[in-house]
Amino acid sequence: MAEWAVPTSLEVTADKENTSSADATSSCENLECYMVLTDAEKTVIGSICFLAGPVTLLENALVLVVIAATATLRQRPSYLFIGSLALADVFASCFFTTSFLDFHLFRRSDGPTAYLFKLGGVTMAFTSSVGSLLLTALDRYLCIHQASSYKLLVTRRRALLSLLILWTATIFLSSLPLIGWRCPTGLSPPCSRLFPYINKAYLACWTSFTLVLLALILAAYALVLWKAHRHVSSMTTIKGAAGTGHARMRMDIRLARTFGLILLILVGCWLPALSFMLADVTVVLTHAQQRAFAFCSTLCLVNSAVNPLLYALRCRELRVALLQLLQGLCAIGRCKKSRGDISPGLPTEEENDCSVFTEDEMPKTQLSSVSEMVKRQQPDNSK
Repeated sequence: MAEWAVPTSLEVTADKENTSSADATSSCENLECYMVLTDAEKTVIGSICFLAGPVTLLENALVLVVIAATATLRQRPSYLFIGSLALADVFASCFFTTSFLDFHLFRRSDGPTAYLFKLGGVTMAFTSSVGSLLLTALDRYLCIHQASSYKLLVTRRRALLSLLILWTATIFLSSLPLIGWRCPTGLSPPCSRLFPYINKAYLACWTSFTLVLLALILAAYALVLWKAHRHVSSMTTIKGAAGTGHARMRMDIRLARTFGLILLILVGCWLPALSFMLADVTVVLTHAQQRAFAFCSTLCLVNSAVNPLLYALRCRELRVALLQLLQGLCAIGRCKKSRGDISPGLPTEEENDCSVFTEDEMPKTQLSSVSEMVKRQQPDNSK
């Protein structure tokens, strides 16, 4: 472990990577070898966390309130997945911001149990967030690939069961270091250079699991785009190009633009941090690489802040429910209105249509709305 050595004279040198074994031992005993940020870096990262943390919390809490307060939305599987994503991002904004700032900015050294409990909360939140993104992507895939049987395949009971499995698995996976799969100190060779008390084998397992989830998300959206392209091609063959107009963009191009933005943000926020984690498993990282990872990890919080804008607030039905909720709150004490469901005009529970595609993604002049495809191809199935 030559990377951890410092001069025995304790002189301040330009290269802080080299420490003496005795000094390194005491330093890592207090987790000092993981607190590598400079004052300027603390200011930048602290600003990012103080800005993105509250914004993420408010956005996702708003989505949860709208879904919980709207009976027709909380009965729909698509919005259950979006609600799960919002809940995971609420946890991420709380756990990551507090633990990250507490450790790197305020340099608080907790014991193994306290530190791993905090880290487990962060791991659970981010893993559940990516898992909810996968369920949302699979819901969109089934919605367009199995339009005729979507109502039968994706029911509220199955959606709740899948969410139960997801959260159970993520809680178990994130608690493994807390219940024993850990390293005793920061100096043992199997220990991570990025996280105190974390075994490299566990880090490899978690990183590989997250990469598999991201790969499945990419594959689901690729299949959605392929199906949309085939649908547009068949519609063009049947109806011809006349009457479609050149002012409207084709559905597959609209979907490619929207999903391309979603995947670009997802990969751009997660791949840098996951790359450093994989490198930490195979090589010994330097302090410069540790500092770079600290910046990359904040991108995961930024992704949680962007998720409500990409997956929730782009849905017309959720925006309508939000406006009606705000109007209802403003009307309290001034109007005598019915206190029933706040979402008149929204689809009923029995319709269970896929509403995850926005009006900007599909032209209204074609049979391109997935909701319309479900309605036309599937007879009403009452529960």
